[in-house]
Amino acid sequence: QVQLVESGGGLVQPGGSLRLSCAASGNIFSINTMGWYRQAPGKQRELVAAMSTGGTTNYADSVKGRFTISEDKNAKYTKYLQMNSLNAEDTAVYYCNVKKTLPWGVGDYWGQGTQVTVSS
Repeated sequence: QVQLVESGGGLVQPGGSLRLSCAASGNIFSINTMGWYRQAPGKQRELVAAMSTGGTTNYADSVKGRFTISEDKNAKYTKYLQMNSLNAEDTAVYYCNVKKTLPWGVGDYWGQGTQVTVSS
């Protein structure tokens, strides 16, 4: 099992910034990627940003140039999502995600989710 602890999120005005963090612990061997997904009311959960263990990053088109995923220099399995120039469309519950190789395939592990609300 992999445990994920998220922090960050909250209420911010349009144009503002927030930083999310996610720390993975437990059986962290064979983790392939760590990142965030988000889900807005009435919409499907979507990938926001992810980083592979090799450092390759992937971003949703809607956040490119505004969001940055990074790794803690002292903790490989702690990631940060810096979110700048936030707008109302970024309002959602953000979920930390880990993809891990299992004997039968790739498994997903999820954090508890954190609310990000962008509103004036």
